[in-house]
Amino acid sequence: MRSAWREIMTTLIQPANQITQQIALNGVSWQTYQALLNDLGDHRSSRLVYEQGILEIIMPSELHEIINRLLDRIVTALTEELDMKIRAYGSTTLEREDLLRGVEPDSCYYIQSVEQLRAKKLNLQTDPPPDLAIEVDITSSSKRRFGVYQQLQIPEVWRYTRSQGITIYQFCSGEYQEREFSPTFPMISGAVLAQFLQRSDTEDDNGVIRALRRSLNTQAD
Repeated sequence: MRSAWREIMTTLIQPANQITQQIALNGVSWQTYQALLNDLGDHRSSRLVYEQGILEIIMPSELHEIINRLLDRIVTALTEELDMKIRAYGSTTLEREDLLRGVEPDSCYYIQSVEQLRAKKLNLQTDPPPDLAIEVDITSSSKRRFGVYQQLQIPEVWRYTRSQGITIYQFCSGEYQEREFSPTFPMISGAVLAQFLQRSDTEDDNGVIRALRRSLNTQAD
């Protein structure tokens, strides 16, 4: 299996230090996918997506991680200010063998359904899916990940792109539909999220979060 992973990494690394951000391999069995997950472990930068024999590998860029980390802090701050429960699972592998699908979101959270979790280690055969997932698209598309999210029935997804900012999606009637406001945080729209992300061009992360908290407290008054 290590040799198989070396072959995958060889395809990722191109001449002149150019790195392919996203590749897809066909004909990968569920067992091979599981073996790769075990072999790679948790401490890695790559994200894996598995959908019925297709394995997609994504290597996040530096900008991707900056935006993802800030969105993660925004979600945490929102739950603190609104006195909501939360359990963050980061890029934990979400998988269902019966569906032959698995995905590692950029970030994901249990909020409304946090009390339904049976243990800290997830088992989506018995546990509900996360309430919210975040996808940051810089140089790669999250199209395949959305297909897996749809099968897992994750209620809400935030997708960031440089061209459109933040788009909020809600799982409804078997598909994802765009929403102006977040179902989880009804006072937060995609436009508002984009405004706070833009502040990071001139402020550090703590400054952005302080501004968010001030905004929420002003609304409460």
